[in-house]
Amino acid sequence: MAVQLKRWSRQEYDKMIDAGVFAEDERVELLEGEIVQVAAQHAGHATGAQAAEEALRLAYGTGFTIRTQLPLIVGPDSEPEPDVAVVRGHWRQFRTAHPSSALLVVEISDSSLDVDRHRRGRIYARAGIPEYWIVNLIDRVVEVYRDPRPDAGYGTRLVLGAALTITPLTMPSATIAVLDLLP
Repeated sequence: MAVQLKRWSRQEYDKMIDAGVFAEDERVELLEGEIVQVAAQHAGHATGAQAAEEALRLAYGTGFTIRTQLPLIVGPDSEPEPDVAVVRGHWRQFRTAHPSSALLVVEISDSSLDVDRHRRGRIYARAGIPEYWIVNLIDRVVEVYRDPRPDAGYGTRLVLGAALTITPLTMPSATIAVLDLLP
């Protein structure tokens, strides 16, 4: 007999959080119905998240919130906590509910590179997030994914080296040096 795993809905997951099922310092997230433990961060990952947060805060300015490692509701079975997400509006708007969309999501990646490319990419594309960046610490590049296709991930992938710049789709007046995103 095959073993079947229980798939959790976002509502069930949120009830578990509210009930204190997970310890305060336990880092978990809901990805496609599975509760996944998030690996501890090493210094390079943490520095990369801070670099992305700072660069995006400067690029987007007022009217946008730059959320770092906070929940994002992206479907009935997924509530990831991206390393950095750019959302429209002021942070006070999210006092009673997490945002359900983002303009841009950034993951800082080394050991999770395969998951970030495939699983997270599929989740973010399905949610219609227009742009997804992976700061690839292994190859010291930024992978830019655009053209979300709900059933097939992202249609466009660019790989940008440290000497290049990126212009976010939703902030065409801004230019970010790839080097500014790399720790």
